[in-house]
Amino acid sequence: MKTEEQFELVIGLCRSLFEKKLKDYGASWRIMRPQSITDQLFIKAKRIRSLETKSVNKVGEGIEPEFIAIVNYGVIGLIQLELGFADKVDISQTKAIELYDKHITATKELMYAKNHDYDEAWRGMRVSSYTDFILTKINRTKEIEANEGQTLASEGIDANYMDMINYALFALIKLGYES
Repeated sequence: MKTEEQFELVIGLCRSLFEKKLKDYGASWRIMRPQSITDQLFIKAKRIRSLETKSVNKVGEGIEPEFIAIVNYGVIGLIQLELGFADKVDISQTKAIELYDKHITATKELMYAKNHDYDEAWRGMRVSSYTDFILTKINRTKEIEANEGQTLASEGIDANYMDMINYALFALIKLGYES
């Protein structure tokens, strides 16, 4: 399978779960401030790292659902950066899906450009490295948030969210869709 096909497959998996949860809960995440989304990403990445380093899994779910959550919360983060947070749900499910598609497409296009320049180096990496890179991006994001979004020489929060999404997509491919 080609990279583009693998990406579409795992994105479809993430989008499907996003749609199902959207039907269950609506766009309840609209009330979340970006810092809360960053903390939610932190929780998911820490659980992945914990499962990677411990021999016992007491909840019974593996790391794949957590990587899916990182993709979906990363997209939610991008949406929140675009719209700002709200005091109540203020978008329809249709609009939420439209925004999801917009941001996942932009993120995917970034990956394709970087993948060209890096010559698919991600394929030679370990899944645990993706976890560490995601945690690093979360810590960078927290620093940028603490500095009220201001950077001197670094990419912004949106770029960090996009990188987290792409690392999680790489992990999903490596975990289940690598030929």
